[in-house]
Amino acid sequence: MTTNAFESHQGTPSWAQPSLPIPADSRAAVLHVLPASDNNSAAAVLTDLSPVVRSGPTNPPVGGLLKRIMDLVVAITALMAAAPVMIVVALLIRMTAGGPTVFSHSRIGFGGKPFDCYKFRSMVANSDEVLKAYLDSNPQVRVEWAETRKIRNDPRVTPLGWMLRKSSLDELPQLFNIIRGDMSCVGPRPIVKDELKCYGDQLGEYLRARPGLTGLWQVSGRSSMDYADRVALDSHYVRNWSIWLDIVILFRTGIAVMRFDRAS
Repeated sequence: MTTNAFESHQGTPSWAQPSLPIPADSRAAVLHVLPASDNNSAAAVLTDLSPVVRSGPTNPPVGGLLKRIMDLVVAITALMAAAPVMIVVALLIRMTAGGPTVFSHSRIGFGGKPFDCYKFRSMVANSDEVLKAYLDSNPQVRVEWAETRKIRNDPRVTPLGWMLRKSSLDELPQLFNIIRGDMSCVGPRPIVKDELKCYGDQLGEYLRARPGLTGLWQVSGRSSMDYADRVALDSHYVRNWSIWLDIVILFRTGIAVMRFDRAS
């Protein structure tokens, strides 16, 4: 499939359509992941990876200090602007679903370090049990889940959660992740440990950057893309990072979140 990506020319951002890198699942992987016993340890997550990746990062994340300053300015400004909306969303979740309003889930960050990624809760409280029962009774959906880590008409998502996801409001708490330094405004999709094996020999590129609140994948099709293309876009972003690229992606994200057909 043809997927949009960004290029810069003489300092000015422009929209182009380069071919995607070869998907990770079509090449011989040089990295291998076995189950890790300690989710809180970066060493445990990367125990069975190649020595180059296992040794840990020797350089700062992609973009360095310039990207970090931009992250703080954008995240703090956005947090102040979005605070009233976040309060309303939290109250609605509390009134309609009860329980905690913010959900945290372990994701793999820069250099393989796990962190708690925050979202407004959009699922039922017993989502793990609901997912297992649904996959057990729907083998065809199990295949879809294995390939994309997403399910159409996900039974775990509440009616309010559906609206939050379609508008991307569920991701607003990740502004705190950005301020803490776990994430960046723009970067690869934050992934769980089980997804590491899907990156093959492109995993090293994922580990070079902080995961992003938005990214090239989000403005290039999002849920309409298959997993291999998403991996390719993450790798393309890391290899071709520039401050202009981040600015253009942030601008296009504002347009993308208004298109409910592109939302997760």
